[in-house]
Amino acid sequence: MNRPYIICHMVTSLDGKVTGEFLSKDECAEACQVYYEINRNLKSNGFICGRITMEGSFTGGYYPDLSRYEPVRHGCGLKTDFVLDDMTGFYAVAFDPKGKLGWGSNRIIDPDGDPGYDGAQIIEVLTEQVDERYLAYLESMEIPYIFAGEDEIDVELALFKLKNIIGCETLLLEGGSVVNGYFQRADVIDELSLVVAPIVAGKDDKPLFTDSSLADFELVNAEKNGTNLVLNYKRKK
Repeated sequence: MNRPYIICHMVTSLDGKVTGEFLSKDECAEACQVYYEINRNLKSNGFICGRITMEGSFTGGYYPDLSRYEPVRHGCGLKTDFVLDDMTGFYAVAFDPKGKLGWGSNRIIDPDGDPGYDGAQIIEVLTEQVDERYLAYLESMEIPYIFAGEDEIDVELALFKLKNIIGCETLLLEGGSVVNGYFQRADVIDELSLVVAPIVAGKDDKPLFTDSSLADFELVNAEKNGTNLVLNYKRKK
């Protein structure tokens, strides 16, 4: 397999939602703790999140003043990947098509020091639509970036590069709904790890996959953990 093994690991409501107000309810607190415990124990090279999830969890909406930076111009008009000589082997992969995330460090600084996140080296996955001044900003921060797609993220190309350039063998896909949908439609999710909380979400909350396509998975494990159900599925071959 010429890409990393992908495990989609999420907390869901009883009706299959993954983002929304229900996550902040007391009834969901235990499910979130179970989710983080599983996250720490899953063996991987890091995790993948979309721009909105990264912003909500780590960057807090910060964005750099790009007027301070000169555009990065690559030879022959082609945008070229930027990778550090010394990479950590544990990564926070941000699917950020147009380069809208601002970082205070080139590594994740988790407020709780959670080993499932803290210290992960940030990698930006971008499209050709990114502002070339943003590339200069990333390079000044020593944040690696790779290109995958012209207007939209090409998931298969991104995963090819993450394995063959970065060296990732297994990655956790941790939302949100839009980026999960990208992966599901590309048929590259090998495993589902779901913590189902005993709560029904609101009508505006987001599903596990946005704009999903038909696919078959096989239940390989189910267990009760407190008031929650932990489900593990693998893609049918």
